[in-house]
Amino acid sequence: MTSSHAPGPQTAWVVQNTKSGGPGRVGAWLSEAGIGLDVLRPYEGEALPEVLDGRPLLVLGGGFLPDDDERAPWLPATRRLVAQALNDGSPVLGICLGGQLLAQVAGGSVRANHGQPEFGSTQIRLRPEAADDPLMYGLGETAPAIERHVDAITELPPRAAWLASSAACPHQAFRVGERAWGVQFHPEAEADRIAGWDRARLARQGFDRDRLHAEAVADEGAAVSAWSVFTRRFAQVCARLP
Repeated sequence: MTSSHAPGPQTAWVVQNTKSGGPGRVGAWLSEAGIGLDVLRPYEGEALPEVLDGRPLLVLGGGFLPDDDERAPWLPATRRLVAQALNDGSPVLGICLGGQLLAQVAGGSVRANHGQPEFGSTQIRLRPEAADDPLMYGLGETAPAIERHVDAITELPPRAAWLASSAACPHQAFRVGERAWGVQFHPEAEADRIAGWDRARLARQGFDRDRLHAEAVADEGAAVSAWSVFTRRFAQVCARLP
């Protein structure tokens, strides 16, 4: 899924924050829709670009807070890219950490170990505002998605469109301006990823890995139906760049 960093408005920068946290099926859906991916791995020492050059930006998940600069020293550069995208209108999709980072850069708040942890397949409830959103309209009242977080967005940015919630976490999806989206859940994660999660860590949080895996497998069809549409609509936003 990684290209040769060739410039072009239909090639997106992708910031991958951990070895296991790649773009997954979101990357495949974008590629199928004609959007190339330049996957950047700053945790391996790869430098992030100084400027976006109008290209779309994806920021993926990771076990950090958006300003956890000591543990993840590339985060200041990532925040600058997100700020640049907000300033120039470049499309942005932030997933989990990426969504939290978008919220913080745009003026919202994120807290560590806040609220109830979410792991495994979770029903995402679309709010009325989603009916007018370019990516989320018509997806139904609920759609399942995989969660894996203990930190949470506690306040959305000013004037953000609040698009979705879950029973345990209010801020599951939002939009800033016309072309920047953040989600707390993981549309890129397939159900079988859960089989590789740390069983002991899940148990400490009160979750059984086998049960989480079985529930996610049962929800997989509905998750693919919703989030493939969501992702291809994001690709359409990217393709409309001049």
